[in-house]
Formats: sequence, C-alpha cells, structure tokens
Amino acid sequence: MTSIASLHINDQATWRGGEKQVYYLLRGLNERGHRAELVAQPKSALGERVRELGIRVHSVRMRGEIDVPASRRIAGLVNDGHFDVVHMHTAHAHALGCMACAFNRKPVCVVSRRVDFPINRKPFGLPALKYRWRVDHYIAISEAVKSVLVSGGVSIEKVSIVYSGVEPRNHPGFGVEIRRSLGLPADLSLVGNVGALVDHKGHRFLIEAVPLVLQRIPSTRFVIVGDGELRDSLKSLASQLSVGDVIMFPGFRPDADKYISAFDVFVVPSHMEGLNTSILDAMMLRRPVIGTTAGGIPEIIVNDKTGLLVPPKDPPALAEAIVGLLGNPEKARRLADAGRAMVMNRFTADRMVEGTIAVYQNLLKNR
Repeated sequence: MTSIASLHINDQATWRGGEKQVYYLLRGLNERGHRAELVAQPKSALGERVRELGIRVHSVRMRGEIDVPASRRIAGLVNDGHFDVVHMHTAHAHALGCMACAFNRKPVCVVSRRVDFPINRKPFGLPALKYRWRVDHYIAISEAVKSVLVSGGVSIEKVSIVYSGVEPRNHPGFGVEIRRSLGLPADLSLVGNVGALVDHKGHRFLIEAVPLVLQRIPSTRFVIVGDGELRDSLKSLASQLSVGDVIMFPGFRPDADKYISAFDVFVVPSHMEGLNTSILDAMMLRRPVIGTTAGGIPEIIVNDKTGLLVPPKDPPALAEAIVGLLGNPEKARRLADAGRAMVMNRFTADRMVEGTIAVYQNLLKNR
C-alpha cells in the first residue's frame, strides 16, 4: 500500500470526544506506515498526547475562523510538507484549512463533521462560503450528519460516512471503588452520564427526570461526569428541584471508564447529537444504555435490542425508561451484552481508521 502523507488540523484546547477520534486516527495512520502530522493549539490536550506517540505536532495559535496569521502559518506547513491530504477536524479548522490551501491545489482537502447542527445557508456568510470553497470531500460520522450536510447544499457525492470508533476493552472493575469515593454504598442503584455540560447534551432533562425516578426507587443516585459552561446552572436546577443531594457532579475525569463501570444505567439525554461516542464507550464496557432519538443516536441504539430510545426533551419518558431498566436486571444485561457485541463488530477505532484511509485512497486515485 502506498504511503499517504497527511496534515491534520484541530483547534480545540480541551479533550473531548472529537479529539479522541483524531488521536485514534493519527495513531492508526502512524501504525500503518503513513506519515501523519498535527496542527494544534499550543499546550492543547490533543497535541500533548499525540506528541507522546512520537508524531510531529506543529503548535499554532488559532484564534477563530478568520485568523490570517494562523492560516499563513498553516499554508507554509502545507507547502513545505508535501502532504497528499489536509484533513480538518473542527469548524474553525475547516475555515483555516481552506484559507491555507487556497493557492495550493496539490493536497486533497478533507473535512470531518461531527455535529448535526444545521448549516447557515445565507449565501454570503462565512458558514455557507466555507462549505463551497476548496473542500474536496466531507467525512460525516453518521447518516444524520450526512443529511445535514446535503440539506446545507453539499453535493451528496462529496460526503462519505465513517463512523466514530472506540478502543476494544473490558470492564475495568472499579465500580465499588468509585462508589466508595463518592460516599455511596455498593448496593444502591446508580445512574450516570459522561459528557460536556453544554446545552445540546440535554442534561437538564435528565435532572428533571430525577424526581420522577425517586418517587418509585427512592434510593437511586445520579452522577453527571464532565465540565462545561452549564455546570453551575445545572447544579442550581438540581437544588431548585430538591434533588441536589442525590446528583453528583465530579467534573471532567480522565478516568471516565471507571465511572461508567460503576453505573447500573448509562443515560444520554441529548436533543442534538452527531453520534455520541460516550454511548459507544458505555456499550463497550457492557453498560445498558438509554438514549434519545436525536441525530445519529438511533444509528447506534436499536430500541429494545442494543439499548432503549426515548424522545428528546421528555423527562417522564426518560424516567420511565430508567425505572424500567433498574427494575429488570435481566433485560438490562441482555441489552448490555447486545450493545457490546454490536460495538465490537461495527464501531471500533480500527474500523474508523481503515474507513478514513479508504476515503483518502479513493480521492487520491481519482485526482
């Protein structure tokens, strides 16, 4: 197989699901003999981790979509690096990469899109222009995201689906330890979520479901792992609903697997979602999952087979599903086993890497 040289651009300083996918991709490309390099923010979590792999990282301060100095610096890297592919992994990286490659037609320009937010179609706005300018192909992480791209004016022929993937691994067995660290007995029911505390993740609907769950299973406790702009308002909402003492907010945790392993039920209450790799993590760790019908989630959760689906923004439905699984351990185990089997078959990091390489090869072959 001919080696492919690729430059990847990601402007996020923090570590979230998208950054983990970029990490897996760069590692996988490197392991398969392809030259991959990364443009990242100085001291970013992704940059530091990729550098530990022995992969070259270029630190570039990126201050937004219209950052001429950053785009010039990236253009220099593109021109000097003799790359076959320039792959942009965030919205700001999308614009910066297009500017950097505006006068260099050699590399194939690829954009990954991970969110199902609608595209602003105002004809002369930057969001619309960047979807029509100097991009050879888009990689969508789900059918839902592909539909958003096509609805936003991108030609269907320019979009491929490559699902996100997670590492094959077993339950880490830290459930009792995590419960002890939270001051919880080992035998109570624990419901949890892992994700950024931002609006589209829908945490407030989970919090609004908590009083309904407690009416039927009073000993249930809840853990919301993650950090973000809504942390204080979510804690305030929990206090207003008189459930602040049963919901724990441990913040961002690099050892999220240990928390997931402690949950009896994993809940994702998002009302917009490209795919959601935390669902894949929970399934890989054999946790029963409840999600909503938003975005790409139904492409992972087959209702009553690999998990349960409820409508978005529906606390009563969410509460009913939680109570149903807590009260039926046999069903919870069946869903958890089926979820893990599906993820092992369709949603591994290796499959994501191979799918991305196939996109690169097809584009380069047809140039």
